[in-house]
Amino acid sequence: MSKKYVYLFNEGDASMKNLLGGKGSNLAEMTNLGIPIPKGFIVTTEACNKYYDDGKVIASEIIAEINEKLAALEKETGKTFNGDKNPLLVSVRSGARASMPGMMDTILNLGLTDKTVEVLAKETGNERFAYDSYRRFIMMFADVVKELSKKNFDKILEAMKEEKGVHLDTELSADDLKKLVVQFKQYYKEQLGEEFPEDPKEQLIESVTAVFRSWDNPRANVYRRLNDIPSSWGTAVNVQMMVFGNKGETSGTGVAFSRNPATGEKKVFAEYLMNAQGEDVVAGIRTPSPIEELERQMPETYKQFIDIVNKLEAHYRDMQDMEFTIEDGTLYFLQTRNGKRTAQAALKIAVDMVKEGLVTEKQAVLMIDPKQLDTLLHPAFDAEGLKAAPVMTTGLPASPGAATGKIAFTAAEAKERAAAGENVVLVRLETSPEDIEGMIAAEGILTVRGGMTSHAAVVARGMGTCCVAGAGALKVDEDARTVTLAGKVYTDQDYISLDGSTGTVYEGQIKTVEPEISGHFGTFMGWADEIRTLKVRTNADTPHDAATAIKFGAEGIGLTRTEHMFFAEDRIFMMRQMIVARTEADRRKALEKLLPMQKSDFKGIYEAMQGFPVTIRFLDPPLHEFLPQEDEQIAELAEALEMTADELKGVIADLHEFNPMMGHRGCRLTVSYPEIAEMQTRAVIEAAIEVNKEKGWNIVPEIMIPLVGEVKELKYVKNIVVKTADAIIAESGAELKYLVGTMIEIPRAAVTADEIATEADFFSFGTNDLTQMTFGFSRDDAGTFLKHYYEKKVYDFDPFAKLDQEGVGQLVKMASEKGRSVKENLKLGVCGEHGGDPSSVNFFHNVGLDYVSCSPYRVPVARLAAAQAEVRNPRHKK
Repeated sequence: MSKKYVYLFNEGDASMKNLLGGKGSNLAEMTNLGIPIPKGFIVTTEACNKYYDDGKVIASEIIAEINEKLAALEKETGKTFNGDKNPLLVSVRSGARASMPGMMDTILNLGLTDKTVEVLAKETGNERFAYDSYRRFIMMFADVVKELSKKNFDKILEAMKEEKGVHLDTELSADDLKKLVVQFKQYYKEQLGEEFPEDPKEQLIESVTAVFRSWDNPRANVYRRLNDIPSSWGTAVNVQMMVFGNKGETSGTGVAFSRNPATGEKKVFAEYLMNAQGEDVVAGIRTPSPIEELERQMPETYKQFIDIVNKLEAHYRDMQDMEFTIEDGTLYFLQTRNGKRTAQAALKIAVDMVKEGLVTEKQAVLMIDPKQLDTLLHPAFDAEGLKAAPVMTTGLPASPGAATGKIAFTAAEAKERAAAGENVVLVRLETSPEDIEGMIAAEGILTVRGGMTSHAAVVARGMGTCCVAGAGALKVDEDARTVTLAGKVYTDQDYISLDGSTGTVYEGQIKTVEPEISGHFGTFMGWADEIRTLKVRTNADTPHDAATAIKFGAEGIGLTRTEHMFFAEDRIFMMRQMIVARTEADRRKALEKLLPMQKSDFKGIYEAMQGFPVTIRFLDPPLHEFLPQEDEQIAELAEALEMTADELKGVIADLHEFNPMMGHRGCRLTVSYPEIAEMQTRAVIEAAIEVNKEKGWNIVPEIMIPLVGEVKELKYVKNIVVKTADAIIAESGAELKYLVGTMIEIPRAAVTADEIATEADFFSFGTNDLTQMTFGFSRDDAGTFLKHYYEKKVYDFDPFAKLDQEGVGQLVKMASEKGRSVKENLKLGVCGEHGGDPSSVNFFHNVGLDYVSCSPYRVPVARLAAAQAEVRNPRHKK
């Protein structure tokens, strides 16, 4: 039997999400639930993938299936595509399996032609409505299918409104709109050298093609990388009978959330516009009304609306984001999906739904994207600074948080200036999907138009970026690069500050403070901690970082980079003395000066960690990194070291390596200079003995030897550590356990992990270097060319941000299995950046690691990701 590529809504259900996409499977499910929705069909994600496999062409068998389902839809609705009476008009929308709000393209009113617009006008007795729908369709089709910018059509529309002396689209007459249609089609022909298509089937196939094409547009690619959505998933296309919110004052359209997406309050949150179509609400061209107004206007419709919203939330057991249309007093729901929400709202909704008995704690844990927790952990405005700051204007509190920066007027400018190190706030009339990269780069987003469900609001909430929308008092002139308010002019050199929780915009910069974490966060994270089996540690080099991580729930340190301690101003000179020393005796003299400082650092970290385990990595980088490179600095240092500049240049030249990241570093330094490891061992062990004695604790230091690729290397360095440590412990008369392990960051170490395990008490996977060495490119330089890999779909993701599970991940898995085949209880952890990436944490859980380690602010992210991994794939707690 040949593969099926097109499904009617009544042929699917919610379980078919991967095939029908999120929107399509939900429309099928809503059909099964008896929700009033316009009928339609779905072209599957597999059809999208086939389109790309076939060289961006829709196969003839798929076109035949579309025509077959179109005939079935005509029969179901009693309408005819291109009909002389009762013409069928459809919307064409994308629907990937993962929600991508505002990222993909939509076309409404498809099927209108010079013929069918007349039929529609006659049958509805509403000529104005028919031509309003037609001009919208021409504009959308030209924009999405032919890539003619909407801006140029907007200019024609604005000129018409100016000519007629009106402000709103709704004030244009039927004759005005007829003229507008002629002008739109004329512009279309001028630009493209072809007539606007008069065959609805041609319109439909071209539109389906355009939606498939939009899966690969730049903004969709950026969004996918941001949200871990593979390009191989493809998008489905939903073709749905049009219902019209722009027929007059008993028609309207809106967007609804079953709970407040900004606060999580258990109350339906919705906005609508009468006599409008969907894009009017999202684009923010007119300011919508709160849903409570509908109760006054149309009480029966309002009651039906609330009943359906409650039914959908109860069915999906999550906060729903819905679109609806009222046509001549009849209510239709166009879609539903799990709604994007702020982190604060997400926590409240999850906790409330457990209390309400809608979900279990385990189900609640799966309701929040771990990356969202990041937004809770970053600074808010300082209260005193806020009091002193002059209020510039107010808008809607579209996405909470605090942001300060200079004004940027375009997305491209925001991206460029942020890359150059500036903090910018993106200020726009309204945002559109094309602005995604600028929205990501900006500290915050401020729009003149739009409500709480505008594009800017929804996307900013999903990203956790502060946003104030609908600040209508502002006049933004993008060409002149000015913002004007009550006669005062602001430029791209002026700072503004946004409070996304109140909607207030302030002049100037405002100091920020660390947030307080409590309430729902504590309850929710308590559930996560109860559930997870994977421990979460932190990467911390200072007592301050360690204390921050403890506050965020860290259960130890997985990586202390000792080299970071040597760069401090009061130590770098002694470090340089050690490096340029010509004899072992001179090196030892310099190391003796460094010893008390290193020991003091370790004591501070042990104390901050309150008895939790601490893994300390011995010196890792090549020694040249500690030496100056500029002639002026070399001369200064040479004088201080009592040597000539030429002598120092000779030392620097000797230390120069063609590829220092694969050179004389890590354990290789100790093989050359054993005295370095001796000093570091003394610092680690003496600090632990002293803190245990002072605090009555039982700290077990974990000494980690970096860059081992051969068991004999580890054995050599370990012997130095053990000999030094045992002598200190014996001399002190104290009892102290300690561990000596290694970082697995060289492919050879992974392949020979069973041999290395004979000498190691633990493995910690340094996935940054392991990724670098497995792929064979530098993590510092890869950014310059990886963008070409993303564009050409060679890679979907940055392997330094998200673990390459098929390659690097297999080395982690192999090393874990080999290591434990020798030592069953070998402690396994990871301390690369991947320790804070949710999809990577899921992989590490499945491989059976004991812990992940990440930066302090990512600790809650990792805790939640570990709990979600346990819910999806339970393993027995140790």
